[in-house]
Amino acid sequence: MPEGRKMGWAIAIHGGAGEIPRSMPANRRQPREAALHHCLNLGVTALKANQSSLDVVELVVRELENCPHFNAGSGSVLTSDGTVEMEACIMDGTTKKCGAVSGLKTVVNAISLARLVMEKTPHIYLAFDGAEAFAREQGVETMDSKHFITEENIDRLKQAKQADRVQIDFTQPAPSPEVTLEKISPIEGDSQIGTVGCVAVDSLGNLASATSTGGLVNKMVGRIGDTPIIGSGTYANKFCAVSATGKGEAIIRATVARDVAALMEYKGLSLGEAAAYVIDQQVPKGNAGLVAVSAAGEVAMPYNTAGMFRACATEDGCSEVAIWKD
Repeated sequence: MPEGRKMGWAIAIHGGAGEIPRSMPANRRQPREAALHHCLNLGVTALKANQSSLDVVELVVRELENCPHFNAGSGSVLTSDGTVEMEACIMDGTTKKCGAVSGLKTVVNAISLARLVMEKTPHIYLAFDGAEAFAREQGVETMDSKHFITEENIDRLKQAKQADRVQIDFTQPAPSPEVTLEKISPIEGDSQIGTVGCVAVDSLGNLASATSTGGLVNKMVGRIGDTPIIGSGTYANKFCAVSATGKGEAIIRATVARDVAALMEYKGLSLGEAAAYVIDQQVPKGNAGLVAVSAAGEVAMPYNTAGMFRACATEDGCSEVAIWKD
């Protein structure tokens, strides 16, 4: 922690970054804003009760996974085969212990399975059949895979296939020429719902990060994104905790989360400077955003897309829930 700074708890949450149109209908915007308010309050209450940062980020991400308005857990989008493949990651900044999972089809809360991988196995990352078998062994809550396949996400997949593209968070699909205005689904312009993440520093200065996602609409079966890759979509150490969102391939190439921490550790940059540099200089415009907190209780939430669903609060009374820059 930088000398002279008063340590205090802080928390930041994201619900996806991308080309979020300012014309997004209120009936789609408001439930997401309400969920961010609710999850922020949940996390703040836990931090005030002296829960550890690791417990807080898991708690908040579980709640976001249970919200169908985001692309994780019950809201997970569909692969090109019309299936779900959920993934998640959690990391403890104090110990650098971490756990990750991919390719889940039945696990209700992927983030909690990721934590069990961290705590109950000698490994960091389990995927597909092995991760599902571990979930059954641990007795975590599961549902038939059909539970995660919603009509809205079936429509989102149809739109992506019509446009012959893989949809990143909140990318407005381009209708094919034969699609008339009368045929456009009510979810046009809301083709993706965002990856979720939470970072926190507790009153003792311990940092943690957690991220969860359903991937990309119309992605190839077996594709793995940045979320479960340590140092790309998720990272925490003694300097900061970071959770990224956006196009996974761009985030992986830029090792977004680790670079923020490295700039603080090796170049002496502040959290704000490091996070801004990575998003503005290292990731192509329109591809990513992140939320981060430092050991000193600072918060950064930069993005280079049109918007990012985000929220934060600090012990000194700062609080924000926002989508766009103004």
